[in-house]
Amino acid sequence: MQLIACPWCGEREEIEFHYGGQAHIAYPDDPYALDDEQWAQYVFFRDNPKGPFAERWVHSAGCRRWFNAVRDTVTHEFLAVYETGAERPSIPPSTAPAVPQTRARGQEATR
Repeated sequence: MQLIACPWCGEREEIEFHYGGQAHIAYPDDPYALDDEQWAQYVFFRDNPKGPFAERWVHSAGCRRWFNAVRDTVTHEFLAVYETGAERPSIPPSTAPAVPQTRARGQEATR
C-alpha cells in the first residue's frame, strides 16, 4: 500500500485519494471561440512523460481538498506535494531525468 501526503492532513493511504489528471492546464480564455479540433486538444490530449509529472489529486475520503503533486511515472513515487495555485517545486536533478519536449500532433520527432 502506498502512502500519499495530503498538504493538510498528512500521510494517508492511497485509497483515500483520487487522481484528477495533469496539473497546470489552463482553461481556454474563450472556449466558445475554439473549433472542434482545438477543443479536442484541450479536453483529451495530455502529456505522458516517463519520469516526474505534475498531477492533480483530491483527498476524497478526507478533507476533500484538491492539491498538486509531482509523481515519478516509472516508480510511482511522490516526489513533491503542494497546494493548487502554488508553483511547481523544483525537483533535484538526481531524481529528475530529462523529460523530452512534447510535440504537437502530426509533428515528426527530430533526430
